[in-house]
Parts: sequence; structure tokens; C-alpha cells
Amino acid sequence: MPRVVAVIPARGGSKGIRNKNLADFCGKPLVAWTIEQALEARRIDEVWVSSDDKKILQMSESAGAKLIERPVELSGDEASSESCWLHAIDTIDAMGGAPIDILVAPQCTSPVREVRDFDEAMELYESEGCDSLFSATAIPDFNIWRPGEDGGLESYTYDYRHRGRRQDKGQQFLENGSFWIVAASFLRSEGNRLGGKIGVYPMEFWKSFQIDEAEDLRFCAALMREYGLAAK
Repeated sequence: MPRVVAVIPARGGSKGIRNKNLADFCGKPLVAWTIEQALEARRIDEVWVSSDDKKILQMSESAGAKLIERPVELSGDEASSESCWLHAIDTIDAMGGAPIDILVAPQCTSPVREVRDFDEAMELYESEGCDSLFSATAIPDFNIWRPGEDGGLESYTYDYRHRGRRQDKGQQFLENGSFWIVAASFLRSEGNRLGGKIGVYPMEFWKSFQIDEAEDLRFCAALMREYGLAAK
């Protein structure tokens, strides 16, 4: 059986919300939700938290996660998630035991999810023989505009002159940032979370909101309670 490991990045610095990963969210520290969801998933063998913050590491350990102390040079605003994941899998592999085969990479700023999302995404990843997979929301009609070169606006994802019918646009997916799954060997060789044969795991639209600003805490908490994922 492949060794499937979840690594949750949770650094101490945060611009939008002070100490965001430890912020109270539906009665628990924000990062605790993702830890507990991953621990309950049948298809995830181990759950690790990578952080440069001692309080986050202490809280994560009390929630049941294993710990990785992230170096300062991989904890700044410019550090990529890939650098964190690569450091994590190298650190875990150096401890001995079977090498990591598959990395599940959730974002703790996207707690509005269910345990089954991890398990169903893993089943899809394996059944389709994917190298990588991203969680997403289906958006059959998503009309984006952007600033044009002439200083005006231009329609980006469609031609406003020929809008067409919604049902004729076909299926589109919005990467929602809840989690990614990638073969450890692919992440090492390519340095990217996506590539090779890419799969997509569609999630319900209400699971696609992230916590970046203070008002997002209230909004996402309301979603958790409305859909029965947290005590009312």
C-alpha cells in the first residue's frame, strides 16, 4: 500500500488576521479543523504540521498532528508552498521507514470541507492514475473581466459580443485551494504541485471560501453551522 501523508503548512506570520492559524473558528483554533479532518480520513496515513511558530506547533501536537519545524528561510511571504512541502517530505523521509508515496496538501485557511472530500479525492486520484490533483468548484458560467491595454476593460473568459447561452459553455473548474494531491516523486522532480496527468476533484460551491480577512471568519463560520459541520 502507498504511504499517504498530509502536510499542513501553518506559519506564524499573517497580514490579514493576526495569528490567523490560531484564531478562534467555531470554538477551535483555525488550524485544528484541518488537522482533525485529515486525521479522520481513511485514506490518509499520517498528518503533519509544518510551522515556524512554537504556539502553532504545540497546539497542533495537542490536536494529534506530528510536527515539522520549518526553517526561517522557508517561512517568509516570498516562500512558496512547494518549498514547505519539499522540506517536509525530505524531513519525514530522513526519519526512516517507508518513503512517502503521495502527499495530500490541505490549506488550513479552507476549513469548510468534509472528511469525505479527502477520501473521495484520493479514490479519484488512484482510480484515474493521476500524478497530481486539485480540488475545485464547477463553474459553467463564469464571466471575468480584466483591465485592457487601452486602459479600458476587456472580457477575459468569454466574448461579451457573443455571450452565448449558459448551457452551451461546457464545464469549467475553478481551483478552490482547499487541497492538492501529488506524487512525492513528481513534486521532487518538477518542484510543482501540478503536472503530468492532472485530475480534478469537484466540490460543492459552498466549500470554496477561504479565510484571509477578519470578516471571512464570520462568513465561513456561518457556512460551517448552516451545513452541520459545526455546533450551532
